[in-house]
Amino acid sequence: MAGWNADTAAGPLGPGTVTLVEGSSFCISASNGDIHPEHPHGVFCEDTRILSRWQLSVNGRPLEPLAGETKEPYRALFAGRVPGPDGHADSPLIVERLREVGAGLTEQITVRNYSSAAAECVVALGVASDFADLFEVKEARIQRRWEETRRPEGETLTIRAAWHGVSKGVVVSAGGADVTPEALTYRVVVPPHGHWSTTLSVLPTVGGSDPVAPFVRPDDGEVSPRDRRRQEWVSRIPVLHIGNRSIERTLRRSYDDLGALRIEDPEHPERVVVAAGAPWFMALFGRDSLWASFMALSVDPSLAIGTIQTLADRQGRVVDPMSEEEPGKILHEVRLDVSSGLALGGKSAYYGSIDATPLFVALLGEVSRWGYAAETIAALLPHADRALAWIRDYGDKDGDGFVEYARLNDQGLINQGWKDSPDGINFADGTRAEPPIALCEVQAYVYSAYLARSWMAYDAGDRTLAAECRDRAARLKKQFNERFWLPDRGYYAIALDRHKRPVDACASNMGQCLLFGIVDEDKAPRMVERLMSPEMFSGWGVRTLATDMGAYNPASYHNGSVWPHDNAIIAAGLLRYGFVEEAQRISTALLEAADYSEGRLPELFCGFSRETFTEPVPYPTACSPQAWAATTPVHLVKSLMGYFADVARGGLWMDPVLPESYGDLHITNAPMAGGRITIDISGCEATIQGLPEGMTYHRGTRPWAADLVEQARTGDQA
Repeated sequence: MAGWNADTAAGPLGPGTVTLVEGSSFCISASNGDIHPEHPHGVFCEDTRILSRWQLSVNGRPLEPLAGETKEPYRALFAGRVPGPDGHADSPLIVERLREVGAGLTEQITVRNYSSAAAECVVALGVASDFADLFEVKEARIQRRWEETRRPEGETLTIRAAWHGVSKGVVVSAGGADVTPEALTYRVVVPPHGHWSTTLSVLPTVGGSDPVAPFVRPDDGEVSPRDRRRQEWVSRIPVLHIGNRSIERTLRRSYDDLGALRIEDPEHPERVVVAAGAPWFMALFGRDSLWASFMALSVDPSLAIGTIQTLADRQGRVVDPMSEEEPGKILHEVRLDVSSGLALGGKSAYYGSIDATPLFVALLGEVSRWGYAAETIAALLPHADRALAWIRDYGDKDGDGFVEYARLNDQGLINQGWKDSPDGINFADGTRAEPPIALCEVQAYVYSAYLARSWMAYDAGDRTLAAECRDRAARLKKQFNERFWLPDRGYYAIALDRHKRPVDACASNMGQCLLFGIVDEDKAPRMVERLMSPEMFSGWGVRTLATDMGAYNPASYHNGSVWPHDNAIIAAGLLRYGFVEEAQRISTALLEAADYSEGRLPELFCGFSRETFTEPVPYPTACSPQAWAATTPVHLVKSLMGYFADVARGGLWMDPVLPESYGDLHITNAPMAGGRITIDISGCEATIQGLPEGMTYHRGTRPWAADLVEQARTGDQA
């Protein structure tokens, strides 16, 4: 089950690799557009590689790559040159490949002849499909050998395969081609200064027989279904203009990527959730999808409710050591069509996550404040209560008040927080902590979950439950600050190990605790000083581990790298505690880092100092686009705007502290309480237009759940 860990990817995808994403489908190819089976390339639909070879040659020669540009997240244009026969002279033949991914793939191939003589061309495409599971490709261990048939029929090639009763198939349509079992060939004459063009499509079949709905190619002047889906998304989300053009480009890229990473719950097509990231995690993840939809609340709050509802439907019901399911637990990952047995003993859902369950309750509390129908929230409260029961009965098995994890079988994830690589949790000397492990940020999530449920209970008039959850939160905060704080170091332990010893490494995890308010006010300044020290702050962001720790490695996955989403959470927490300058410094560093990757922040980058390398150093197997990295710029700017709503209380709060270098901010079409508002920010001043009836704008900070609970408690006593 190593497939659950992104750090086990089959090496780097390689320079120039182009990844296209649309819903749960994606395509990975080389820079000239070719797909090579010996690399982790392919067209993937529902976690199955339906196309493992797609290699274009002209006159027997592969194309020399010139350009590969992503036009939209699901569409790319490749340009390549046909090598001259002598290998030296400039070739007059240029090939363009316009590719779009959706339920399959469509590709328009155009050969342009820039010479004054006609060119005879043999244009051939080598085709293969191995129907490998995503895990098999990712880990470079294709296990199954399918019984395969290839049937050319007219202008189509149908590839079918069977394995242990499982049937899969793909249909390749190539109008005008000579079709053989291995290749599609066109023999054409391209006129002088003219061009030749053809369009092909590749579609998976249902049950190995009939193709899925045809890959609709629009007529001239029409838009494709992918474009239409994107236009519908764009019509629903805010339109943003900001004085700093590079930040504007980054935010718009974030919007586009978030739109492309949306997938539908097959059982509830009206529900849209966020997939974790491309290429290997185009699936619903508990932790990642909850965080991404939380960070995207100001863009599209429906993503959060769809994610919560979908996770609620799949909430744990039984004790199953293999999948690590337990009653009330929120899953780690769902896969659509994994049949290789590489994951979960063949099950489609895996529950090995310690943090998804408290985050589920915490996000429900936040979503309830952004304005959903009371009955929608009420229907989810029993799921929140089951999640809290899991926290008490299973999350804290030894009853010490802290939630800890230890995998239930020897194939599960060793570490089950967001730093889930096997070496992710260490002592200062580099020794690995042994489970059961209680992570600091998980206690903060649990604290937030109790406060969220307390407030929702007060709101519903259930004062007994409200008081119980409030008291649990207060006990946890007190205990946390007693046990995790390291007074001689001036920071919080990353965790407690199996012997309840503080795991004393200086790590970024403690920074996430700020956002949830579990950190004592008097401890925050020393901790923040450490977070922003040269050992922790690389110049591009806060490192996952300080440079003076035994396990530090700037090119590791979790021990010294910089994760954008981690920094976005830390920056929001810094603002909660009044550390404005530090939050601005982190935000600006990350937005500047995005400039080096065309406005798209990757999942992570290496932790080398900005003084050593003047550009962020890419981490070789980082996902891109990746959901919580895509939502990071949005969340950074939202945090600096101080932008929060409480629709039930009829309030919108804003307290902007955008750095001067960002320029003025103008947002239209921002969703708010069923309406659309316009926001203008200049310096520290904000103006709001179009607030729905009953809503009032407040300059300042929205009351936190802890404040509301305390006000309700005081009201009870009065």
